[in-house]
Amino acid sequence: MADRLRMGIDVLDRKLNGGLPAGSVVALCAAPASQAELLLYELTNTRETLYLSFDRDERAVAEGFSRTTARTGDPKVQYMPDDAPFDRAARAIGTIPEEANVVLDPVDVLEAKESSRYRNFLNDLRARVTETDSLAVLHCLDGERPGPLRDSTEHMADAVFRLETEISGDTVSNRLAVPKLRGGRALADTVKLQLTDSVAIDTSRDIA
Repeated sequence: MADRLRMGIDVLDRKLNGGLPAGSVVALCAAPASQAELLLYELTNTRETLYLSFDRDERAVAEGFSRTTARTGDPKVQYMPDDAPFDRAARAIGTIPEEANVVLDPVDVLEAKESSRYRNFLNDLRARVTETDSLAVLHCLDGERPGPLRDSTEHMADAVFRLETEISGDTVSNRLAVPKLRGGRALADTVKLQLTDSVAIDTSRDIA
């Protein structure tokens, strides 16, 4: 049985003492215009992954994977239409094997549904990833109108990863913060990343 599961970003995994506890549900919050998808792509390189897409169809997601130069695995991609998304997603999640990833991208579609149904779904998701020693990542879009149940998502998640993208002059900077880590120690500092066509550590120095 796995104790901790890597996220696929070396410096982040080191800061997390090898990764996240198996059975964790993670909320990855980022602006829609950011390169946060690269973090999801590289996650698929760590282990078998079920990728549930709630807006783009399988072809669009597959094209994204084929175009990237990031390190990726061979995820199983399934499109979740807006009719009965909870039932469809629950059936798919019930098929994940031991020590796998499941990505929900974006979870905003579910956050717009009935609150009690959504909370029950998250509880069932956690039960499944705990049973299989797996890892669930909820991609949360922090746009102008975040999902109405975003507070519930971040409260129920075991870990919250927040990607902040800032444009200043002719530079774009990305910082990843982990302000919440249930059962562990949240990171006191951010991880500065280069997100271009893959994920790399930004070693440039900040100049005041």
